[in-house]
Amino acid sequence: MSEPLLELRDVWAGYGKITALRGVSLKVFPGEIVSIIGANGAGKSTTLMTICNVVKASKGEIIFDGKDIRGLSSDKLPPMGLTQVPEGRRIFPRLTVLENLEMGAYHRKDKEKTQADLEEILILFPRLKERCKQQGGTLSGGEQQMLAIGRAIMSRPKLMLLDEPSLGLAPLLVQQIFDTIKSINESEGVTILLVEQNANVALSMSSRGYVMETGEVVMEDTADNLLTNENIRKAYLGEL
Repeated sequence: MSEPLLELRDVWAGYGKITALRGVSLKVFPGEIVSIIGANGAGKSTTLMTICNVVKASKGEIIFDGKDIRGLSSDKLPPMGLTQVPEGRRIFPRLTVLENLEMGAYHRKDKEKTQADLEEILILFPRLKERCKQQGGTLSGGEQQMLAIGRAIMSRPKLMLLDEPSLGLAPLLVQQIFDTIKSINESEGVTILLVEQNANVALSMSSRGYVMETGEVVMEDTADNLLTNENIRKAYLGEL
């Protein structure tokens, strides 16, 4: 098997005196979609923020593409091929759709390829093409999610961290967003680590999954096995 693109080894992190991650270890291999599922407060989003050093790890190793990135400032990560679509979108509300997308490529020098990528994103998300000159803050929640994903793609990532992409979206839009994520993985070869409250949808499109409880990884398995695990179905898939 190939080396992991991302590996967390016994990572601890928290907020002040509150410990949020307790020895988290996980691996993501090139080309995979891997999901992290768990209840609210389990440490899922904190895991992604710790990878990006938004939350600082107090212990452990975070290895991306063979390099230990623990403590590396967030702005250094996109040029290395690691990008995040944070919970709540976090687009620039006063910038236009086009300007938001261009911000995703701030570190790139290959103007022709950047322009080609921009055109591909506007094909992938026709709604964004219609709203290119519109301020990001005036878009609907679903359109803002498309914009956040498009902005991340503009950085040409090897690994994309997605935090709750379905949050607050109508079911029809949720399916559209997840179809797009699957397409990005398959056609562009982007590896994806996904945190998602909708465990059923997340596992259905993943190869593997991790289950978190109170800051710890309590289970790791193939997505198919997690989907058929009776305890997982009761706890996270809304089935009795």
